Amino acid sequence: MPRSPEPRGRVAVVTGAARGLGAGLTRLLAARGMRVALLGREHARLAAVAVTLGTESHVVEVDVTDDAAMERAAEEVTRILGPPSVVIANAGVAEGGPFESSDPETWRRVVEVNLVGSAITARAFLPGLRATRGYFLQVASTAAFGAAPMMSAYCASKAGAEAFARSLRAEVAHLRVGVGVAYLHWTDTDMVRDVERHTVLRELRGHMPAPARRVYPVDRVASWLVRGIERRRASVYAPPWLRLAQAGRPFFPVAVDLLSRRELPRLLKEHSFEQTGLLGTGGHIEEKLIDRSAPQAATSPDRGHPAS
Repeated sequence: MPRSPEPRGRVAVVTGAARGLGAGLTRLLAARGMRVALLGREHARLAAVAVTLGTESHVVEVDVTDDAAMERAAEEVTRILGPPSVVIANAGVAEGGPFESSDPETWRRVVEVNLVGSAITARAFLPGLRATRGYFLQVASTAAFGAAPMMSAYCASKAGAEAFARSLRAEVAHLRVGVGVAYLHWTDTDMVRDVERHTVLRELRGHMPAPARRVYPVDRVASWLVRGIERRRASVYAPPWLRLAQAGRPFFPVAVDLLSRRELPRLLKEHSFEQTGLLGTGGHIEEKLIDRSAPQAATSPDRGHPAS
C-alpha cells in the first residue's frame, strides 16, 4: 500500500492507551504531529499520559466491549479532534492456566476484550476512517499463528482478531480504507512481566529458541508499528524478523505439540499451577472494575459496563 499522507494535524485513536504499548504508540504518533485520542478504562492514567504528549489530545474512559459507549466515544472524538485517520485496536488482556479449570468469566473476558472489543472499535470508528480514507491497525500476536498451551483464551482471541482484520481488509479495500495486522512477540509490558511470575509459563517460554525468547522494549516495538502505520502495511511485524516465521506457520502446531507432550507432564508434576487470573497491572485493574460493576449489572440487566 502507498505511504500515508503527511501525518501532521491528522487524528489517531489508540485503545488501551493508559500504559505499555498503547502509551508508547501515543507518544510516537504525537511526536509526528498527530492529534491523539486516548481510550481506556483508567481515566487518571490516560490523562497522565496525555499531558506528556505535547500535542492536542483527548481522553475517553470507556470499555471497548460496550457497543453504545464506544459509539459515543467515536462521536466525541470526532466532534473534538476530527475524524480519525488512524485507529489502533490495541486494548488487550491475557490469562493463563489449564483450560479445564479456567474460570469461565475470566476466559470469556479475554475473548471479549481482545476480539469483540477490537470489532466494536472498528465498527465505531469506520465512518471516520471512510471519510479520511484512513487506516485501521489490529494489534495481534504471534499467538495468532503459534498457539501455546495454558493460554487458550489469549491464543483463541488473537487468532480470531487476525481473521477479523483480514476479513475487514477485503471488505473495505474498495473504500480506500487500509487494514493491517500487527504481529507482536514478547514486549516488555506489565502483562509479560506478570507471565514471568508463574513458573510453568516461564519455563515453557524458556524452551523456545533463544531469539524467540527475547523481550523487546516498548518504545522499540511502538516504532516498528508506527513505521508500518505510515506505510499502511497489511502486515506489521515486531520484531521485523517475525516475517520469516510466517513461512514456518504450518509446522508450529507440530512443534508445540511435541514440546508440550515432553515438558508439560514434568512441569505440572514439579510445580502446582493455579489459574493466573487476568495478567498484568492493567488486567488486575480490569478485574477490579468488573467486580465493582457487578452489583449494577445485577440490578440493571440492560445496562453495559460503566463508561465515562
